[in-house]
Amino acid sequence: MIHPTIEEVRAAPKVLLHDHLDGGLRPQTVVELAAETGYDNLPTTDADELARWMVRGASRLDLTLYLETFAHTVGVMQTRDALERVAAECAEDLGDDGVVYAEVRFAPELHTEEGLSLDEVVEAVVAGFEAGSANRNIRIGTLLTAMRTAARSLEIAQLAIRHRDRGVVGFDIAGAEAGNPPTRHLDAFHLIQRENFHFTIHAGEAYGPPSIWEAVQYCGTERLGHGVRIVDDIDFGPDGTPKLGRLAAFVRDRRIPLELCPTSNVHTGAAPSIAEHPIKLLSDLRFRITVNTDNRLMSATSMTQEVMQLVDEFGFSWADIQWLTINAMKSAFIPFDERLEIINKVVKPAYGPLSL
Repeated sequence: MIHPTIEEVRAAPKVLLHDHLDGGLRPQTVVELAAETGYDNLPTTDADELARWMVRGASRLDLTLYLETFAHTVGVMQTRDALERVAAECAEDLGDDGVVYAEVRFAPELHTEEGLSLDEVVEAVVAGFEAGSANRNIRIGTLLTAMRTAARSLEIAQLAIRHRDRGVVGFDIAGAEAGNPPTRHLDAFHLIQRENFHFTIHAGEAYGPPSIWEAVQYCGTERLGHGVRIVDDIDFGPDGTPKLGRLAAFVRDRRIPLELCPTSNVHTGAAPSIAEHPIKLLSDLRFRITVNTDNRLMSATSMTQEVMQLVDEFGFSWADIQWLTINAMKSAFIPFDERLEIINKVVKPAYGPLSL
């Protein structure tokens, strides 16, 4: 079996469904935007030390603590110019890492402190994505996220629908999961469904099967943001044979995609280590799994790194990487014919020779 190298993985086309705009800034950009916008709360103005601080701050095995690091990135993303720059650099960085299609999410309600309207925030980010993608082989769809700890999800769902033909491809909720069930936002999800639009829900990261069950059975989510805790509904017989519970079986049978983020899952305590991450088990059981970055700055990661961890730790082959990539492309929120075109004209032609 051919062992993929990091250079080969970086060059291969990859698809990313779960990446947060405010979790992927370049450290130097954070420093420069802080100076430009007058944000004076950074723990350091040395870009290299800031990068290390972010990882230390995020690696505390608790989702709520992990989220505290975002105060600084969001703090410098309050102007149109800052939002456009961050979005453009996001597109550049992903494109340079071999990502050919990405859905990048952010919460517009967090970027209005300096007077921008919600619509202006979205317009700035979409413009940045377009500018950063212009000379690279990457397409980016925007997901608008509502904070599950706030009460603006219906408003953000309406915002997503207004911009659905202008770069926005779907809706999401995120934030502290425990104690904030997705059913609190049913009106937003029902609106998205009535409008024949798309949504994913952060579920099964910091909280287990009950959160996933609500997201799937009450809210009707199309994908599970993380979903890693579905493993809590899988038991093992005396001989080690896995036995799926009813929820796990339903998620697998319905081909509900799992937006797995291995490095982030370790940092938030959802998995003890990469070696003990259930992605290999879920792969062997043929769940529709995808691999993602979540927050590239806070986890000091990239799509290439996430894939290489699977190669090094579990022996994933080119066939496995292609399967993950096609899983993600099948699960994207753009129209079917456009998904199919990327699979048939970009992904398969690139992976075919690699699998020989």
